[in-house]
Amino acid sequence: MPKEKKTNAARILDREGVTYRLVPYEVDPDNLAADHVAESLGEPVERVFKTLVLRGDRTGLFVCVIAGNREVDLKKAAKISGNKKAEMIAMKELLPATGYIRGGCTAIGMKKELPAWFSEEFVTFSEVYVSAGQRGLQLAVNPNEFLRVARGALADITADVREETRSDV
Repeated sequence: MPKEKKTNAARILDREGVTYRLVPYEVDPDNLAADHVAESLGEPVERVFKTLVLRGDRTGLFVCVIAGNREVDLKKAAKISGNKKAEMIAMKELLPATGYIRGGCTAIGMKKELPAWFSEEFVTFSEVYVSAGQRGLQLAVNPNEFLRVARGALADITADVREETRSDV
């Protein structure tokens, strides 16, 4: 059986003594969403975490890692990162800023280490899925170990989940 090629993120985890699994999945270039990744892995979307890169008006670039079924709350992310405002960076900025492309961005092994905030639910699982640093490959890893290696902090950075209201009931 061919061995998976190690990514920079996997090499960093090796160096830090972190146990993980590299889990390949079929990439759909037209659908890089976390729910598609979760479906491909046969895992619930809330265990598949996406890495978002934002720019604050005071501190510059920072990272938010949130569950695949959640959205980042820009006001909460700005506040926790020491900014008044924050916004997602433009897609064309992602590769030059991080060394990663959309659908393959992870919180470790970026060109420059960026401050990272992880949504609080990240550590509620014994194992989570995060990008291994390339499309089509996820890391199945203990969240506390990944958080340690990323030098991240837990924070309330996601939008409140609202119940769907139906007017036709």
